[in-house]
Amino acid sequence: MLSGIRVADFSRVLAGPYATMMLADFGADVVKIESPSGDDTRHWRPPVDARGRSTYFGSVNRNKRSVVLDLADAAGLAEARRLAASADVVVENFRPGVMERFGLAYAAVRAANPGVVYCSITGFGTGEGAALAGYDLLVQAVGGLMSITGDPDGDPAKAGVALVDVIAGQNALAGILLALRERDRTGLGQLVEVNLLQSLLSALTNQAAGTLATGVAPTRLGNQHPSIAPYALYRAADRDLVIAVGNDKQFAALAGVLGGGTLATDERFASNAARVEHRDELRARIETRLAAASAAHWVAALTAVGVPAGLVNDVGEALAYAEALGLESVAEIADAGGGTSRTVANPIGLAAAAAQYRTPPPALDEHAGADWLPS
Repeated sequence: MLSGIRVADFSRVLAGPYATMMLADFGADVVKIESPSGDDTRHWRPPVDARGRSTYFGSVNRNKRSVVLDLADAAGLAEARRLAASADVVVENFRPGVMERFGLAYAAVRAANPGVVYCSITGFGTGEGAALAGYDLLVQAVGGLMSITGDPDGDPAKAGVALVDVIAGQNALAGILLALRERDRTGLGQLVEVNLLQSLLSALTNQAAGTLATGVAPTRLGNQHPSIAPYALYRAADRDLVIAVGNDKQFAALAGVLGGGTLATDERFASNAARVEHRDELRARIETRLAAASAAHWVAALTAVGVPAGLVNDVGEALAYAEALGLESVAEIADAGGGTSRTVANPIGLAAAAAQYRTPPPALDEHAGADWLPS
């Protein structure tokens, strides 16, 4: 689908490499430009794979070619400029001002390459926040996510993965594809700007909307939902499960499975608003019943009557669960040495142009001297 699209990828770590990997999965030729020391994530270990390579780096760099260019060196910088002048897409996530110093900012690249789609990913934009470091943890803190994550009486908590970087990478992917579509119409490229803070604020969706409408910021509710009950983590006889009731019909089905006597007729639980108001009493009633059997028992019984419920899986269990559902969530990539490596599959399913897993993450400067740069 993206065959013939060349991407000059100057990005490092996560948000940019995630976006360019998604492009590469659908056929784009992504040339990853690295410093002599390589992308920082090459050195983020453990864990490592069977060949001792950082799994962090590997998670977002398949299907790419790696070329080392020292932008502080005149020859390296000249090659970088030639690549940018030939590329359909340029992606960078340096601090604002860095690409200008190298003559690789959008205005300079556009002058030589009017059709270029130039995607710049920053932490806090190019205005007053330009000097701020764009680290995911920092953005989760100042962007409000940590204030609504964690137990009510505990500390604010970050998500267990660099979620803001991933969201920003998805936004970058969408922006690049939109700009390429517009280029099909006009022949001209454009600047695509994505920053981590706005990506997070947009992803706060209902929580941000509620704050704007009421002027009241939400607080931490642990694993409970601010607007729905029962919609939380519960303890069964052996392990945790979640129950996610979204309407009165599902609640009636839940009450039937639990056999809670007056649970279905108690006025405190007669509507979602009432259940939210009396969530503590409702929780106590539910967990008393759940203690009588295993979590797997309750998940099976609730699922059978249409009540959303599931075990709290670890990552390995989650991958196995997806496989059991018939989802192709893991793919294999053949290594040059004849072995294979496993990778999490691209989540976008296109009937006419499926993602391809052609090459494993490249070794540093693996493609030096190859035909990667036009004459």
